[in-house]
Amino acid sequence: MKKLLLLFILISGFAFSQMPDISNIWLNNSRAYTGTIGNPNQEIKLKINISEQNRKNDQEYFVSGYTLVDKVYSKFEGKFTITKYRDARKKGTVFGEYELAEENKGKHSGILKGKFIYTFRWNKDTEKVEDQEIELKGNWKSYDGTMDFKTLITNQ
Repeated sequence: MKKLLLLFILISGFAFSQMPDISNIWLNNSRAYTGTIGNPNQEIKLKINISEQNRKNDQEYFVSGYTLVDKVYSKFEGKFTITKYRDARKKGTVFGEYELAEENKGKHSGILKGKFIYTFRWNKDTEKVEDQEIELKGNWKSYDGTMDFKTLITNQ
């Protein structure tokens, strides 16, 4: 009976463990992400102003901010969802999906959707995260369905 109780306590500890809140990671130190949309010469900037961990699903983060392409400024809201985490001794990698819905303001607004990879190095001397890289790879599709472009956006 004692073994069964100990096993139950151990299992419940794993079941109710909380993912640390990494919502500040998506804010990118108040800097915009940059990348390309469509052809390699078309720049997109993405700035996240608000990031909060979902209280019901700790693997999900709600974000809002704006995108900028060719002087077209669009507010967006969306989410990042962590699907997998890989930890090496010095380097960690977080995999997931994102979906960001821009305000519907006409032909040049739509949804950014795809996968992300967040890599970082852990400095055990300072006990801080260093060398953070976030890559968002996916598509932007207009609400009216007439435009669909590949996107590649990074925090560097």
